[in-house]
Amino acid sequence: MTAQHGKDILLKIENPAGSSTYVTMAGLRARTISFNARPVDVTNTDSPDAWRELLPGAGLKTVSVSGSGVFKDAAADEAMRVAFFAQDTRNWQIIIPDFGSLTGPFQIAALEYAGDFDREAVYSLTLSSAGAILFAAM
Repeated sequence: MTAQHGKDILLKIENPAGSSTYVTMAGLRARTISFNARPVDVTNTDSPDAWRELLPGAGLKTVSVSGSGVFKDAAADEAMRVAFFAQDTRNWQIIIPDFGSLTGPFQIAALEYAGDFDREAVYSLTLSSAGAILFAAM
């Protein structure tokens, strides 16, 4: 895989909810996508040489997406605010060029607004997976 532009990662929300139509939410300037899996330890007194053993296919899988930037427009700002204050679990789509897409339910875990007096207003958000996330390779 060759080097990629970070600006090409897209964050989209299903809008309106339940429509299967995804719209780009915002101009993200910095992004982080974290995949996590909490293993299930099944080590016991019969484990070879006391080495830890993990139960295959078990455990808790999560995806966390965080980013910061500027809103694309007032409608995007409103859609995100509404989803946050209602604590809605909405379908989101994260497009990672030449890698794949992640689609599924996420909840906005954090939403922050900031701005310097001589700069544009910016936001930061964190999405936490709230169900099965589908990965589609590109």
